[in-house]
Amino acid sequence: MGLNIGQMRLSVKTHRRAYPDLVVVTASIDTRLAAGGRRRTAQRVVVAEALASAKRALSAQELYERIRATHPTIGRATVYRALEQQVEDRMASRFERDGHVSAYIACDAEHHHHLVCTNCQRVEDVAEDVVGPMLGAVGRRHDFAVDHAALDFYGLCARCRGKRR
Repeated sequence: MGLNIGQMRLSVKTHRRAYPDLVVVTASIDTRLAAGGRRRTAQRVVVAEALASAKRALSAQELYERIRATHPTIGRATVYRALEQQVEDRMASRFERDGHVSAYIACDAEHHHHLVCTNCQRVEDVAEDVVGPMLGAVGRRHDFAVDHAALDFYGLCARCRGKRR
């Protein structure tokens, strides 16, 4: 299935009129795409904007379905490739859901860790200064020089724990 770039450009403009707060996000997306050495394409921007606006972890299929509602010509493989490129460029993080299904969330540029709610899929950042002391302790205890770490903590957020009571 081909993608009509002219229609995609029109759709991006329509999308921005409907969601004016995404203009700021788009400027950041453009900067981060360029920093990752990626060419700015309408498809990459649409995928990045949709992921950034989700505010929770989405599978590639869920994101594809969201995007397809407003961009019917975009291909599933395009969404999958754009997501993987965002992970490579640290614009997004990939999480594993039950059943070995990958889910994605847009990320800030600075390094951080995540709290992932296994019920509602909300993801919160954990700052490096919270995890740093633990990494130092691991290094000392095991005589190991930690270069970098990527920690994702899975459980239930306060809202979902409250609903279960």
